[in-house]
Amino acid sequence: MPLSWNEMKTRALAFAHRWQDAGRENSDAKPFLIDFFEIFGVTNKRLATFEYAMTKYGEQQGFIDLFWPGVLIVEMKSRGKDLTAAYQQALAYCAGIKEQDLPRYVLVSDFATLQLTDLETNQTLTFPLAELVMHISAFGFIAGYTTQVIQPQDPINIKAAERMGVLHDQLKAVGYTGHALEVYLVRLLFCLFAEDTGIFTKRQFQELLIHKTRFDGSDVGAQINLLFHVLNTPPTQRLTNLDEDFAAFQYINGQLFNEILPPASFDRAMRETLLRLCALDWSRISPAIFGSLFQSIMTDSERRNLGAHYTSEENILKLIKPLFLDALWAQFNQLGNHKAKLAAFHDQLAALTFLDPACGCGNFLVIAYRELRKLELELLKKLHKKSQLLEIDTLLKLNVNQFYGIEIEEFPAQIAQVALWLTDHQMNQQVSATFGVYFARIPLTTAATIIHANALQVDWQSVCPNASFIIGNPPFVGKNFRTAQQTTDLERVFYNTPQLPVIKSYKSLDLVCAWYYRAAAYIQTHLMTRTAFVSTNSITQGEQVAILWQPLLTSGVQIHFAHRTFSWSNEAKGKAAVHVVIIGFALQPAPTKTLFIYADIKGEPQAVTVANINPYLIDAPDILIAARRKPLCAFAPIMTRGSQPTDGGHLLLNQAERDELIQIEPQTEQYVKPFSMGDEFINHIPRYCLWLVDCPPNKLRHMPEVLKRVEAVKTMRLNSNKAATREWATKPMLFTEIRQPLDGSYLAVPRVSSEHRQYVPIGFLPHTHIAGDKLQTIPNATIYHFGIMTSAMHNAWMRITCGRLGSSYSYSAKIVYNNFPWPNTTDNHLTFITNTAQAVLTARARFPNSSLADLYDPRTMPPVLTKAHAKLDKAVDAAYRYTGGNDDSERITFLFRLYQQQGAASK
Repeated sequence: MPLSWNEMKTRALAFAHRWQDAGRENSDAKPFLIDFFEIFGVTNKRLATFEYAMTKYGEQQGFIDLFWPGVLIVEMKSRGKDLTAAYQQALAYCAGIKEQDLPRYVLVSDFATLQLTDLETNQTLTFPLAELVMHISAFGFIAGYTTQVIQPQDPINIKAAERMGVLHDQLKAVGYTGHALEVYLVRLLFCLFAEDTGIFTKRQFQELLIHKTRFDGSDVGAQINLLFHVLNTPPTQRLTNLDEDFAAFQYINGQLFNEILPPASFDRAMRETLLRLCALDWSRISPAIFGSLFQSIMTDSERRNLGAHYTSEENILKLIKPLFLDALWAQFNQLGNHKAKLAAFHDQLAALTFLDPACGCGNFLVIAYRELRKLELELLKKLHKKSQLLEIDTLLKLNVNQFYGIEIEEFPAQIAQVALWLTDHQMNQQVSATFGVYFARIPLTTAATIIHANALQVDWQSVCPNASFIIGNPPFVGKNFRTAQQTTDLERVFYNTPQLPVIKSYKSLDLVCAWYYRAAAYIQTHLMTRTAFVSTNSITQGEQVAILWQPLLTSGVQIHFAHRTFSWSNEAKGKAAVHVVIIGFALQPAPTKTLFIYADIKGEPQAVTVANINPYLIDAPDILIAARRKPLCAFAPIMTRGSQPTDGGHLLLNQAERDELIQIEPQTEQYVKPFSMGDEFINHIPRYCLWLVDCPPNKLRHMPEVLKRVEAVKTMRLNSNKAATREWATKPMLFTEIRQPLDGSYLAVPRVSSEHRQYVPIGFLPHTHIAGDKLQTIPNATIYHFGIMTSAMHNAWMRITCGRLGSSYSYSAKIVYNNFPWPNTTDNHLTFITNTAQAVLTARARFPNSSLADLYDPRTMPPVLTKAHAKLDKAVDAAYRYTGGNDDSERITFLFRLYQQQGAASK
């Protein structure tokens, strides 16, 4: 166990006094350094070697005054000599040192002055010998203390995971696989971390490998298994003749080393890989990040995108701060130095419990625990003076057993357990550094409760009987990508949750919705529990909102805070990003409700205090937009979907195919019509279709090339898995769904459009231009209708109520259009809107060679078109009597209230 800081300071004072007159390199250096190490309680001669022979840069032979592999080089000079030259001499030796033995620190001294350089940070500390006591903390690494700040973006996290991946592959290649391999790697992770953070002595595991295993690696597996047994055995129960190098290891327990594993078989290359892992500084590992990186090494596809599923600490804090952390810090700061209140607050912290029902590698639990331990440390500083603390273990009250998790995969569940232990030790080191009393919870006597189970099948209350907070980011699986098992799990949740109503339309929901439902059921019997989840933003858009949130709101759920859509990304190589929201909810009322708004999905949030947060994450009443067959406003024209070919592509033609067909069979020209899906419409891509609705049989029989295509359609439909499609094989010359306007023009609205555009590109097409099913159509629409539909008001409504296809807008007639509250316009308003809408069309016409994609790209939108839209927006706002700002949130709040009025009037 490391000495206390106070003891080391006492020894440093005595050391400085004894050596104040020394100054001869040859005679004084070795005893000086032996005595220096005694300050820190280090007497093991094997740790460091004096006069270590080494080849310097340039292949010159030399001797390092003291070499502690992997930790420290010391170069001594006579009093008054140049320390800069001594430092350069020490660096020259590094060129000949193996990677796993490269030191982190360089100490040079002329007895009167000491200069310590951290090669990782390039920070140098220089001071006279008499001031050693003032700088003793800088040498804490010698005693086993680690005081550095763990940085999540530190490349060491990626490097460590990559090297773990190499060892994983080597073990797997020799047949060491499955559960045994996973447990083996987790244990090695603990050992690597332990020797760099004071649980073991510095390099204890590494030295064991170097000195107790053969160079060819043939006995590495046996020696490691012996070590695992030793770590699981109390000292009093170990064999009396156990090798002293094994006997020196701490007893760990915590069931981490309890299971007997088959011995692994190593070779020379595998031993070298393990030594290269030892060369890394594992004290810098962030358990919150490394867990996910560690998991990703287990599958080739994930490793190619290493870190893709890692959750950044910044994003985790976005959830836990408004859920509980900010309030706890505010409460703490209000207590001042009142001892009794601080002690009661300490008990309050120790009573909190946390459940992550999709915990993965424990990222959320780890960060939550770390942040609470930081708060506890500040509390202890107020409660206790440093001089009063002799045994810190009796004063620490927070522990990992306050944390619970459910994880469907075994390996990440094991990682989560160990990650919390590692975090606990890191925080204990901070306490040790603060109060000068070493503390480590070794052997492990408490553990987090991490259950390997399916969270949608297990009873959460049986895992965590009384959670204060439920947190996490459940699986990002869209409704169209669920497995059969996941669909079965959804059915079980939405049909068999007695605290809540049955949801029959559960198949329309993303998988994450089941976690919301289970959490809402949990808090029905745990009224003070609060919950926050990260979710894909699709659950706050489109048809899912009403399906999920109606029963939740009915059961009393209230949204306390929410982050609107932002990019859920990470700092790791191979970044993966999805668009997500964070929603915090509970049954009890919130003192204040906070909405975090992003001007840019990759930017920083702005916190806004609001009166209410509805399921669309806007400050508006709890109104839910359900599917509607007809428009809310009776005077609004009907919108319908375009015609659906279901033809396997055989009735559709590109420009070259159209030209070739007409050249071969000129009589087909009258039956080849322009055709557009949403993409062709927006990007002005020429496409055509065979429109044979009015083609007489006698003409069709004399068009053999067309008949070949018709036969291909028939074959495709007959081979379909759908009965309805097979029935249409009797009419292979026709689209399966025909909804084309018969005359005039129609307004075309793409069903899918990029989220980067301010306005969804819409426009008029003649009835002879066939609309595919990826276009919505409004037959006989007027320029006035176009003006309303392309206005900022309608586009704001669309952005909130539509669904998503990826990140793009997915426009629905039943949800977006049919529920849209149209303005009650006067004749003047109608004329004003018509004129300004015509100006938009006129501005477009000035660029005949530009597609709608060109015209509405924010980077290339012509100023004349931008100006025309601004005038149209003002005209539409005037028709609504809207006086708010241009921000979507203000428009939506206004439209929701109008929707509420019009919806009530229509009943």
